[in-house]
Amino acid sequence: MARKRRNNDLATEDISKLRGSMRPDFLDFDDALALFLKDGEIRNIREHTIRYYRNELSSFRRILEDQDVTTYLGEITKDIIQENVILYLRVKKGLKTVSINTRLRAIRAFFNYLYKKNYIPENPVKELSLVRDRKDVIATFSTKQLNDILGKSDLKTFTGVRDYTYMLLLLETGVRANELVGVEVTDIKWEESTMLVRNTKGYKQRFVPLSPTMKDALRRYLSIRGSIVDCNALFVTVDHTPLTKRQVQSRIHGYGEQAGIKDVRCSPYTFRHTFAKMSVKNGAGIFELQQILGHTTFDMVRTYVNLFADDVKEQHRKFSPLNTLKKRNY
Repeated sequence: MARKRRNNDLATEDISKLRGSMRPDFLDFDDALALFLKDGEIRNIREHTIRYYRNELSSFRRILEDQDVTTYLGEITKDIIQENVILYLRVKKGLKTVSINTRLRAIRAFFNYLYKKNYIPENPVKELSLVRDRKDVIATFSTKQLNDILGKSDLKTFTGVRDYTYMLLLLETGVRANELVGVEVTDIKWEESTMLVRNTKGYKQRFVPLSPTMKDALRRYLSIRGSIVDCNALFVTVDHTPLTKRQVQSRIHGYGEQAGIKDVRCSPYTFRHTFAKMSVKNGAGIFELQQILGHTTFDMVRTYVNLFADDVKEQHRKFSPLNTLKKRNY
């Protein structure tokens, strides 16, 4: 029996076996990107993270093409990334450091994967650090601004009560917008006065505490939400569909405009920062704050503490251990 004719084009996995014996341009950018994204899907990376990688890396390729720089991955060096990406984006495009670092994170993850899987002979990002940036002051709501923005929700409507409730919950727990819309009705643990946060950034579920005031607000909202809804999401639309992250962001932005708040960005993240500031002011410990906010490291928590140092100093006067000691005259 005649053997079926071989396909002359090698698969990307086969091409990778030729590492070191062929030209450094053997790996096609599109094929490499497809492999990288497929690996992310296998590792169950969140959909919006996959989308982030695809968008940023496609932009990375366009940046190189616009400057007539090679897009062959085996030929891309650290110098190319520094000069034709970092300097290009900063000087020519005027991008802020945070935007440049957003792209660099995707580029580093991409090349680290390619090198680990032996698709490229050298790793151009091995010693490539993110661009250093000055720490900006994190904007938070003042008490007046909180009252103003909360006061714009119409409590005579379902959407108004719903929005008022989830804004209270953002302030109460500091959860991210994506975590908020992932909360289900059964995630509220009434007896334990906690809420399960399942749709987390690092896939590590956590419980956050709920105060009696927050539980009362949730009960009032649930009484009008009703149980005859086709989904388990805690916060739903008038069409009984789960509220989306974009809808939450848009609604909060709209309330901010109605309240005339211009010096602070009205977003779920500002509620998160405000929660952190108020927690620090009220003497929350760094471990408790990390657990509630769901940070994997102490870096961001330390940032909160450092930024609100004056508030910590004031609080320290109240909880200083020396206050418990008997004073001695000397």
